[in-house]
Amino acid sequence: MQSIGGVSLRTAGARNAKAAMNRVRQAQAESRAPVDRIVRHAGLDRSIHWLVAASVLTLLFTAFLPILGIEFAWVTIHWVAGLVLIAIVVVHVVRAVVWQDRRSMWFDRRDLRDAVAILQRTWRMGGEPPGRPGKYSFAQKLIHLAFTVVVLAAAVTGALMMVKIDTPWWQRNPYWLSDGQWGVVYVVHGLAALCLVTMVMAHVYFALRPEKLHFTRSMILGWITRAEYRAEHDPNRWQVDR
Repeated sequence: MQSIGGVSLRTAGARNAKAAMNRVRQAQAESRAPVDRIVRHAGLDRSIHWLVAASVLTLLFTAFLPILGIEFAWVTIHWVAGLVLIAIVVVHVVRAVVWQDRRSMWFDRRDLRDAVAILQRTWRMGGEPPGRPGKYSFAQKLIHLAFTVVVLAAAVTGALMMVKIDTPWWQRNPYWLSDGQWGVVYVVHGLAALCLVTMVMAHVYFALRPEKLHFTRSMILGWITRAEYRAEHDPNRWQVDR
């Protein structure tokens, strides 16, 4: 029974992916006008994304390579990358709060209905198909929330751990917290690091799936076509300039 369930899930996933690709191809085929591009990510937002990615990968490599026996002077690289990540996160939060539409990343009732519909169709329980999302789908909002929680946990605990190393600005003070408090800091930081490994792998996997490549392109070049917009998004939930 387990193997039958696994085959069912894979079949449903493949069917959903094929349907998404067919929608995009159909919309592109119907559009005979020159490619009309819609800005999905501004240049600053793309820069923030890739700087965060570089910082996180640097932190993960400098954290886990020494554990695997690859010895190098990793401490300074690690805490400098951590400071860079904290600075970028602060810039991102300020930009999101002051200049961007915060509601585009919030969950609403339609997202929850779509999530239920996706689960029902994945498990062949019937029900209505999920509607087209706004700028960001339920899954994209969910992974953003997960990265927010995990990165903030790693950043806060990492900043606390910097008290225990010498920097150009202060001398180490390993007694700033009690042994029990340091234990909590280490556990939270380690769990956040392990979660980041899994989440980065999942993020890269979905970014490279054929039906998601237009999202990946938009994070590199900044745009999607109007055909892709019509095929994948609800214009009432994500309104763009005509």
